[in-house]
Amino acid sequence: MRVHETRSHSHPNAEEDKVMTRKQKAENKAHEAEQSPKKPKSEGDNGHANGKSSEDIVAEFEVVCTAVKDNLSTEQMREILEANGQDSSGSDANVLRKCQDLLFYGPLDKCPACNGNLEFTGIRYSCTGSYSEWASCTYSTKDPPRKQEPIKLPDSILNSPASDLIKKYEDPSRRPRKVLSIPDRPFTGMLMSLMGRLSASHQYWRKEIEKHGGKVANHVIGATCLIASPAERERGGSSKLAEAMERGIPVVSEAWLKDGIEKQEPQPLEAYDIVTDIAANGKGIPWDKMDPSEEALESLSAELKLYGKRGVHKDTKLQERGGKIFEKDGILYNCAFSRCDLGKKLNDYSVMQLISVPESNLNLYYKKGKVGDDPNAEERLEEWENVEAAVKEFVRLFEEVTGNEFEPWEREKKIQKKPLKFYPIDMDDGVDVRHGGLGLHQLGVAATHCKLEPLVANFMKVVCSQEIYKYALMEMGYDPPELPMGMLSDAHLKRCEEVLQKFVETLKSMKDTGPKAKAVWSDFSQRWFTLMHSTRPFIFKDFQELADNAAAALETIRDITVASHLIGDMGGSTLDDPLSERYNKMGCSISPLDKESDDYKMILKYLETTYEPVKVGDVEYKVSVDNIFVVESSARPSVDEIKKLPNKVLLWCGTQSSNLLRHLHRGFLPAICSLPVPGYMFGKAILCSDAAAEATRYGFTAVDRPEGFLVLAVASLGDEITEIKSPPEDTKSLEEKKVGVKGLGRKKTDESEHFVWQDDIKVPCGRLVPSDNKDSILEYNEYAMYNPKQVSIRFLVGVKYEEENAVMEPE
Repeated sequence: MRVHETRSHSHPNAEEDKVMTRKQKAENKAHEAEQSPKKPKSEGDNGHANGKSSEDIVAEFEVVCTAVKDNLSTEQMREILEANGQDSSGSDANVLRKCQDLLFYGPLDKCPACNGNLEFTGIRYSCTGSYSEWASCTYSTKDPPRKQEPIKLPDSILNSPASDLIKKYEDPSRRPRKVLSIPDRPFTGMLMSLMGRLSASHQYWRKEIEKHGGKVANHVIGATCLIASPAERERGGSSKLAEAMERGIPVVSEAWLKDGIEKQEPQPLEAYDIVTDIAANGKGIPWDKMDPSEEALESLSAELKLYGKRGVHKDTKLQERGGKIFEKDGILYNCAFSRCDLGKKLNDYSVMQLISVPESNLNLYYKKGKVGDDPNAEERLEEWENVEAAVKEFVRLFEEVTGNEFEPWEREKKIQKKPLKFYPIDMDDGVDVRHGGLGLHQLGVAATHCKLEPLVANFMKVVCSQEIYKYALMEMGYDPPELPMGMLSDAHLKRCEEVLQKFVETLKSMKDTGPKAKAVWSDFSQRWFTLMHSTRPFIFKDFQELADNAAAALETIRDITVASHLIGDMGGSTLDDPLSERYNKMGCSISPLDKESDDYKMILKYLETTYEPVKVGDVEYKVSVDNIFVVESSARPSVDEIKKLPNKVLLWCGTQSSNLLRHLHRGFLPAICSLPVPGYMFGKAILCSDAAAEATRYGFTAVDRPEGFLVLAVASLGDEITEIKSPPEDTKSLEEKKVGVKGLGRKKTDESEHFVWQDDIKVPCGRLVPSDNKDSILEYNEYAMYNPKQVSIRFLVGVKYEEENAVMEPE
């Protein structure tokens, strides 16, 4: 059996995906799309004017650029831009670049996604418009739409020495088309300085930089960056190096130049930095510039700095002096904010707190920055003698950050998103489990002093540890250290659910597949990652990404929030037996199943018979059983109550360990939405499977964390069972009727081996064999129940994943 609170089911290569971070999966899909064969252009659409080659067009363009630069003033260029409906603002260099582009290739048309203005950046054409108050337009292209009309030239231009050359391209039919094959100038608008002995002479690099649009200066003042050999820092560098560091100018290796030229696009300076680790405030590489796997390790080791509505931010160090969040008239003066605008390349957080300290004045703490780039964050801590003045300043800051008034938000959660402003992340009054759960050094002692049966104590130790929740949030990319994403209010989670549901409905009614459709996806993605702040936001491209990274992620964060409330703060003494206390709060009885019992043997047989190895890359993983627990939960109907219902089946569910506490405490919940992909294709249902092979995919985490749990539940399929072979177009009727649904997979369990357990509960235990449904998108049979009262957790199976045919090296 399986529930949706884990992840959606991408059956092809799903196992291999488990060891990737969410962003890696998205980037892999984008890479595959880039590498896929593209339809060759026809001869009539090759972008060449009158049979000219790309090289000829580039040379011709250089002639026009030189003529415009040498013969037209900046004011004349602005006139040309305005006469042709283009934006004439910006620096002189920016105006020159836009005017050269217009006079040779023609005036830019409006953005096909949002009807905003397109702007040439020297690398590509990007839209400056926005989809909504939540999102700037992310449309970008190297082949933009152009107005098919003559260029309008002001009278002052007609007397210019360059007028004859410019007039040559007035007629749209004579203009070349700027095509992707024409090389770009990646360093356009950049000023660089060179230092020390490089792999090639300074004269060589000067020519290369100027060839690719940049300029070289002998000084560092105003430079984009200083390029030096890493050996320079070992020799102590020069006065130029010291000045660059003092002025905050990036110092990078010449690999930055080489990669920029090779990829025809400027690379992030931070990734080629060679000195900031020796600067007074060395910052390393911001997370969003790192390789995804390195970023994942950084975020996993990062300490949570804000853990809930009453948590004093760690960087203030005021908690060490007994500092507490200031409270007045029922309002806690502690706010956290998020802003994700991918069009403007923004992914920021902000934190504001009023902190009262014993025998001291009130303190106002404010911090704003980009996740993973802490040293560059704006931060201040101010002491205020006058309480009313401090409150007034807090309220003013809230309005500055969000564009809204403070009290309507805190009292009624009323707020309106304003363009480029932050949006509040509504923290709950509790402790994020990544802060409050047991640390690695506490686990052994806590289990030793626990009065529960040892195996149960060990289980509670696992589900109360920080580690499983850190891993879960890290894998999804929802683990910014400045924001407690594991302690969100019900109101905030509900708001996220409403946004997701509305988007799904929009998708189902949308018929457009071009730029307008991409705009809808982009608008939602930016809205989503503002509400659910991520270390690595991206634009969703399809239903599978939406299922994996929005729907399933929201369900997991909801479950972690419940776990956070149950676990609370376990940072105190473990001698007081905190595990027994949490066990009692769970409202669930868990006891080890005797390994000699018939039920234990029955479960082993069911697992072994319906299991297929999890495959990660070229390695297959078998599964072994550690322990099995009998579960009796008060959250949902007992097994005895389920027995009174018709068509009862014992089915498998695979779930992450981070979801278990919520399942045991409150029972399974239906999926959060309906999507046309496995795992969500049945709509708002609780999903189960008769194949342990399906469940083990979701219990498996990664090769370095081999332990997991599978769930066996007794489910009633009701009086009426509907069998389907393909995703239903509309799941609402199924949800309303609450009929049992069986999705037929490409494999099924051999029915001749099925048996009955405890009088009339069917156990579909049998070898996996091919079914007649070869075209099904499901690999195994799935069962959907729409009423939580039809499902009861009965067993927890603790398993360990082990590499098949692994050869152990002798010590």
